[in-house]
Amino acid sequence: METLRIGLVGTGGIGRTHIERINNTLQGGKVVACADPASAFGMSVAEKYDIKGFENPIDMINDSEIDAVMCTTSDPYHEEYVLASIAAGKYVFCEKPLAPKADACKRIVEAEMKAGRKLVQVGFMRRYDEGYKQLKAAVDSGKYGEALLLHCAHRNPSVPDDWDNSMAVENSMVHEIDVLRWLLGEDYATAEVRYGKSTNNGPKDLHDPQIMILITKSGVRIDVESFVNNKNDYDIKCEIVCDGAVLNMPKPNYISVNANATTGQAMYTDCFQRFADAYNAEIQTWINASKAGYVDGPTAWDGYCCQVAAAAASKARETQTIQPVVYDEMPDFYKK
Repeated sequence: METLRIGLVGTGGIGRTHIERINNTLQGGKVVACADPASAFGMSVAEKYDIKGFENPIDMINDSEIDAVMCTTSDPYHEEYVLASIAAGKYVFCEKPLAPKADACKRIVEAEMKAGRKLVQVGFMRRYDEGYKQLKAAVDSGKYGEALLLHCAHRNPSVPDDWDNSMAVENSMVHEIDVLRWLLGEDYATAEVRYGKSTNNGPKDLHDPQIMILITKSGVRIDVESFVNNKNDYDIKCEIVCDGAVLNMPKPNYISVNANATTGQAMYTDCFQRFADAYNAEIQTWINASKAGYVDGPTAWDGYCCQVAAAAASKARETQTIQPVVYDEMPDFYKK
């Protein structure tokens, strides 16, 4: 097909950003319709972008003029619309998480296997970031020996008022859970979450920062700092200690600024600035692969594995214990 006709369900901030990205920047696809569980709002977004609006997202998914679906709703709706897309035989891009709970992810996995072909890509954009790609290439080359330790950080200047202690893992560090599993090429064995001394920047009952500790099946130890109210910048770090080298993610290309009698560098304040190129590469890859008839990115199985590890980390946080990460055996369907 010349142009992939995309129907987008979920017209909040990230959904509207993807409409603009696909229709104004990327090639080979066009968002031609949208819908939202809040139907009136979805129709207003359709009018704003001069695309077709559907009051019922399922009707849009099943429409014959829609080739592929993008799901950018709030998390609880993901399962319903991804399953509907699979039932319609359409490629679907689902923003992370695939579903809030591992059992819901497993239902999606089972539906995809029953359909007989991979249709789902999960929106873990960090796999498309040039810094992470360089780290993976270095690890995979073997020239630096085996990875032994990883030190990572995920920092935000601030978070919304409804942010709670669970979200450090389930909304923030899930990105590390996925991208580090991909980077190292292995699953996790245990998860742990510990609290440090909390900042005064957030609510008094919020534990911030938090430290997540993951051990992989081969024994690689990973620590991830989540500090979501640093009042400074959006900062992502990843350092890999290997047998023969220490590998660090390259720093972003910040501009130099002279202001207020000070010379320094501008800094990113959110993920959309820091990972703008990764978002573009991720969605362009999905468009290209969908047109060609295959999935080229994080699969439904990857989405399931992420939620299994996130659930273990969340239980570890709640109990302040070390928890095992126990996956079902990967089906042959996802080994191909």
